[in-house]
Amino acid sequence: MEDVTATGQERATILRRAVRVAVAASAGFYPLLYGAGLPVMALYALFAPIAVGLLSPIPGSGRQRVSVMLRALPPALVLATLGTLLAVETWAAVGGMLAVGFVLAFAAVGGPRPAGVAPGLQLFYILACFPPYAPDSLGQRLAGLTIGVLALAACELLLPDPPAASYSERLARALGEGARGAAPGGVPPEKLREAGARLRLASVPPAERPAGAGRSDRALEQGGRAVRRLLDQLATLAETPPAAPDPASTALLERVSELCTTCARFLRTGTGPPVAGALEEAMRGFQAERVRLASGPPGERPPVEVLRRQSQVLALAESARMAEITTDIAVRGRPTEPAVPRRLFWYAELSTPRLWARRVTGNVTFRSVLFQNALRTALGLAAARAVAGSLDLSHGFWVLLAVLTLGRTTAGATWRAVRLAVVGNAAGALVAGALLIGLSPHTDVYAALLAPVMLVAFALGPLLGIAYAQGLFTLVVATAFAQIEPVTWRLSEARMIDVVTGSVIGLLCGLLAWPAGARREVHRAMAGLLRTCAPLVPVTADALLAPPGGSRAAPQTLPGVHRLRLAEAAYAQYRTEAPGEDTRTDWHALLIAANHMLLGAHWLPRFGLRPESGASAPAAAWARTTAGELVTETDRIASRLTGDRSSPEPVRRWTAPEGPPPTPLSVDLEVWMTSLAHQLTRIESSLTPSPGPDAPPVTPSRRRTAPPG
Repeated sequence: MEDVTATGQERATILRRAVRVAVAASAGFYPLLYGAGLPVMALYALFAPIAVGLLSPIPGSGRQRVSVMLRALPPALVLATLGTLLAVETWAAVGGMLAVGFVLAFAAVGGPRPAGVAPGLQLFYILACFPPYAPDSLGQRLAGLTIGVLALAACELLLPDPPAASYSERLARALGEGARGAAPGGVPPEKLREAGARLRLASVPPAERPAGAGRSDRALEQGGRAVRRLLDQLATLAETPPAAPDPASTALLERVSELCTTCARFLRTGTGPPVAGALEEAMRGFQAERVRLASGPPGERPPVEVLRRQSQVLALAESARMAEITTDIAVRGRPTEPAVPRRLFWYAELSTPRLWARRVTGNVTFRSVLFQNALRTALGLAAARAVAGSLDLSHGFWVLLAVLTLGRTTAGATWRAVRLAVVGNAAGALVAGALLIGLSPHTDVYAALLAPVMLVAFALGPLLGIAYAQGLFTLVVATAFAQIEPVTWRLSEARMIDVVTGSVIGLLCGLLAWPAGARREVHRAMAGLLRTCAPLVPVTADALLAPPGGSRAAPQTLPGVHRLRLAEAAYAQYRTEAPGEDTRTDWHALLIAANHMLLGAHWLPRFGLRPESGASAPAAAWARTTAGELVTETDRIASRLTGDRSSPEPVRRWTAPEGPPPTPLSVDLEVWMTSLAHQLTRIESSLTPSPGPDAPPVTPSRRRTAPPG
């Protein structure tokens, strides 16, 4: 709501929303107040569209929002009833506010739509829980609330926003680019990477993000990472044209292209699924032929450049295979064949209730940002209700409204919102006070002003920022209440006092309870993921460099998979916050790099080409040195994420050896480490400072030379 540089499409969306809310509020308010003479019912009919349509950012298209509103109507009626009954005593209202506030704020675990409608549901309880204690008016309150919500739902259907592309459609488009990129002629590398970047959740509207706990949403999110990795691998392959004809690689790329086309069609229509295991079988045949040729007579072995390219093709085929499995799960709900490696698809065989239970129980911890936000919101609202009731503040509802609408997940963002809101309310109070003094006895003038004032406030407020939104909303409040009961300029004074009181309470909550929001947690989780997965690189290198017949322990990927799940959860939580100053960091790329380490540790020791008769001493030294430097670089990135100064900068910045590595060396190992090197370079270029107070400043690092290939 603070973006003053909105695009034309965003301005049109804001204007449509303003029209819908203003029309719905007017459609209930005027007939009930002036026709039926029911001021309480009219007040709730006015307030309901504002609460659900304006103060609750329900994401999605018109039909999606209508569905959410209709499902939220029964809980709204229950909350209004509960608030009406608990208004009998301040302590009862405070206890109810604490419970209701926590439950509704914690509902964000269900994804963006429950999180979006939660503030509106909070407001229905808040409005009803203030004096006067009037259980006899409950029927009017519930009727007015129902009329307001249904009127807004009708306006959503009559004046809908154009639907945004779903994440599955975005994934299908990216797969289409992948199909063209794998075909002869291909797609320019920059376009492939642009298509991959569009799969970042940061660039996806909240309503379309796969944030649910079910198998389909989890598969779509994982599939987005797999397809983005595939597009990046295709771009890298396009940047290194083949040095010699390679029919085997061309044939496997054609299979990848066909698979991408089939998966895209399957996502769009649900028909024509890929042939289960077809790509897996082609990959095994491709690898068997590679092994046969690489172990043949020296004069008949393919050039090392061809082997490197084949390794790149095999790696991107593995990414396509991941995309195939996730597409299957996303559309059907379960894979048609066992998903391998099973640990990366741990959710595929679990029931939806068990997945939701894991989501909920996994967030019942002080390390969960959703739990932190729910507890902070509940304590802030309960404290505001206690203060408003104890001080007997006039229109104390506005105190809680300020806490709810101005609170942010970080203390800094809360302070910025509060500062602007106080300025805006001061200006709005002056204008409203002058209006009430000049027009006090003329109710008909207020009636004529209310609808246009609402339209202007709801349209310009989101466009111009919090200060304007708060000031204009003060005018809406003044013109509405002046029609319900006689008021004076002191109404503006009361609103100013209430907003400042609520702002102070919200700011104190932000300062005392988890002031860094999800940003600190996502930094910590991603750093832990990198530090857990990075040791897999030297272990995998040792496994491939072992002499024939030698025994090496297989890399243990289970701890990395566990850390990956924690990091995915932290990233999903982080995406529930409003964008802050940390928008450059490519968290998606961090998850992709960790996946790349886990996948390589899984399949390289089993299927990767090994150097004949073992690696030479220089080749083994090169591989182990490069693997160690990859670990050091990964640890350095993790230290920058957390602001940990106990992990010093390396004395020598990472510069991998120039030229091709000594031979014989596993080509697959070389290509895998090369790809990791490029990914880490791009990740570091996107880093922003850690949220910690002792975070080191970000300085441009000298570009490192990644291993060749």
